[in-house]
Amino acid sequence: MSDILLSFGHGYSARAIADLVIPHGWHVIGTTRNPDNIDAILDQGASPVQWPGADLTSILDVATHLLISAAPGPDGDPVLNDLREEIAARRDRFEWVGYLSTTGVYGDHQGSWVDENTPLTPSTKRGEMRVKAEADWAALDLPLHIFRLAGIYGPGRGPFAKVRNGTARCIVKPDQVFSRIHVDDIAQTVAASMLNPNPGAIYNLCDDDPAPPQDVIAYAAELLGQTPPPSEDFATADMTPMARSFYAENKKVRNTRIKEELGIELRYPDYKSGLTALLNAENDA
Repeated sequence: MSDILLSFGHGYSARAIADLVIPHGWHVIGTTRNPDNIDAILDQGASPVQWPGADLTSILDVATHLLISAAPGPDGDPVLNDLREEIAARRDRFEWVGYLSTTGVYGDHQGSWVDENTPLTPSTKRGEMRVKAEADWAALDLPLHIFRLAGIYGPGRGPFAKVRNGTARCIVKPDQVFSRIHVDDIAQTVAASMLNPNPGAIYNLCDDDPAPPQDVIAYAAELLGQTPPPSEDFATADMTPMARSFYAENKKVRNTRIKEELGIELRYPDYKSGLTALLNAENDA
């Protein structure tokens, strides 16, 4: 029987994962709420399903792997809200289940290092919802693998557009750092887990270089041959509540486990290598 991946919320990261496994004979079925995404899913060789709305019973009957990228809401995880009993009833047939979470579950650690054993103390509502979703998935006794993703960047999600159009900002909060991960490294890590299941495993997905956000913007400007935007003090900068909330947490995330357990060698171990590759790809397109 061929491997069949049912991907809930088949968006940016999930599509990158599918791009790795489809050439190896996997059948990927991707759900989307938005009918405008149907063609993009078809174009990558996956089978689109508009969900919620469709009956997924027959697909769950044949799926060997589940990937959950859909974000939880105030009322909980959308997949479990709709399909908890159906998924639980098939727990013995799934070879691997992956849940894409966030490093936001760790909360603020004032710049200290965290790893997969660090207690979960989220400091935002988004982080709290992710902690609950992780626990709800774990309660189903599935072959579950949790991936806690740092800030995602990659093709179409880099700082270059904002630098070019003048909307990039260098917000400076002393000693603030963020961890990041290139979407290609998300894809290779999740794909490696799919080939080497370890039910119950939790993995941090991030690069080796937690860095201040203003340094990333400055380097992007340098690559483009532009002057970086002026520095703005976080304390007095005009920011939306959502943008300001991202600075409420300050931590450095360890990625040792993906290297030791899954043999991952990051393609982009820091933002400089990642941004350089993105710009080279743009110039070659």
